[in-house]
Amino acid sequence: MFENLLDLVKQNAGAAIINNPAIPNEHNDEAVSMASNSIIDGLKGALANGNINDVLHMFSHSDNAANSPVSQGIQGNLIQSLMSRFGIDQSQAGGIASSLIPVVLQQFVHKTNDPNDSSFDLQGIVNNLTGGKSSGFDVQGLLNQFTGGGATTSGAGGGLMDMVKGFFK
Repeated sequence: MFENLLDLVKQNAGAAIINNPAIPNEHNDEAVSMASNSIIDGLKGALANGNINDVLHMFSHSDNAANSPVSQGIQGNLIQSLMSRFGIDQSQAGGIASSLIPVVLQQFVHKTNDPNDSSFDLQGIVNNLTGGKSSGFDVQGLLNQFTGGGATTSGAGGGLMDMVKGFFK
């Protein structure tokens, strides 16, 4: 999963990183890796903080993935990483993050939801993000409930949030 995500970032890094004079060419791979890690860390952080609704909303509304709270957090983390590592100003780092992360997330969510594309699957993503602690936890079933296929997650009470937070302990 992580390799597929890195490939997806590489495919979209042209204007934002590869052809950007703010990122020296010898650091392009590092910047691409930083973007990929920001996505992974952002998803992990959202799940660890009990924001499963935000993650599920992003994966169930691919047209809004780029504007989700999860996306905004990922962009903020990438901005800080780029500024810290490469000494570029906030405006430059913000331009990189805002031109790359929304596009990658949109494609990531689309590929995850495409039954004809096996490069990503939601259960596998959650298993990877939680270190395998989600085995037996039906993420797709929860997503179906979240999108109207059954009861909402808010009806599940605190137990669901406690379960998701427990993945990271």
